[in-house]
Amino acid sequence: MRPQHVEDGDHEHHSNDNKNNNSSFSTTAYHLERVFPVYAMGIPNPSHSSAFHNNHLDISLQTIWDHIREEAKFEAEREPILSSFMYASILSHDCLEQALASVLANRLQNPTLLATQLMDIFFNLLMHDESIRRSIRLDLKAFKDRGPSCLSYCSTLLNTKGYHSLQVYRVAHALWGEGRKVLALTLQSRVSEVFGIDIHPAAKIGDEILLDHGTRVVIGETAIVGNRVSLMQGVTLGETGKEGGDRHPKVAEGVLVGASAIILGNIRIGEGVKIVAGSLVLKDVPPHSIVAGVPAHVIGRLNEHDPSLTMKHDATKEF
Repeated sequence: MRPQHVEDGDHEHHSNDNKNNNSSFSTTAYHLERVFPVYAMGIPNPSHSSAFHNNHLDISLQTIWDHIREEAKFEAEREPILSSFMYASILSHDCLEQALASVLANRLQNPTLLATQLMDIFFNLLMHDESIRRSIRLDLKAFKDRGPSCLSYCSTLLNTKGYHSLQVYRVAHALWGEGRKVLALTLQSRVSEVFGIDIHPAAKIGDEILLDHGTRVVIGETAIVGNRVSLMQGVTLGETGKEGGDRHPKVAEGVLVGASAIILGNIRIGEGVKIVAGSLVLKDVPPHSIVAGVPAHVIGRLNEHDPSLTMKHDATKEF
């Protein structure tokens, strides 16, 4: 929700600032009055913060927020019942980080974890960690580009629990690295309760990740997931027993893991591998191969570099 309280006497000044900062956005384009509760008072305006800048983002990533706002304005006009929701979730905010923090806080809040507290945690980490700021945009683009059910950047940001879970993981991972492990585990627990997705905050996950549908995805503590990986619903990156230490899979770049596939133990899945749905993988998989079965074995080779990008799951016709 709106991260600043604006007094009546300051509303006109605030509106003028918004017009100067974003000439494409006009308050006359929609008639969405201030009819929402204030969920995050005291969050600074990022346009006035020295930490807020896009100098390190590619042009294509910088424009994602502009696309989201335009999509939200269009949907608010097309579906008046969503106008308040679109304004509170997107159009009242100044940047993607602010909007995402609001969305996550309101999805995960409960009587003892208040939305204001969560908003403060999410916002501060998202705004001040350059790598996370880049990751949230790359992930959003991955969901939009690869997920046929993702209609727009706006709908992905607002409604896709796989994306939400992944971004909460990124915040929890940063907290884990700062030694705030109990808070990180608390966020992991809330995500598991709300979304049915369990990602340990100590796991290491790259950029451009797709958790398609997301339900019942489990990623263990010492798992590593490379860039441009696509994981379907029900995927487990787990361990084989009670042993401690490094005990979870290492998934290289460009891997596509089909629905309900289970990968167990400290094994390596090579670059560009396709794991067929329902497979049980218990040993290393060479790069650019297709594996299937229980237990899984290699059934063929792939010519494409990143099967995670093409999302072609069916291997029955060729093999």
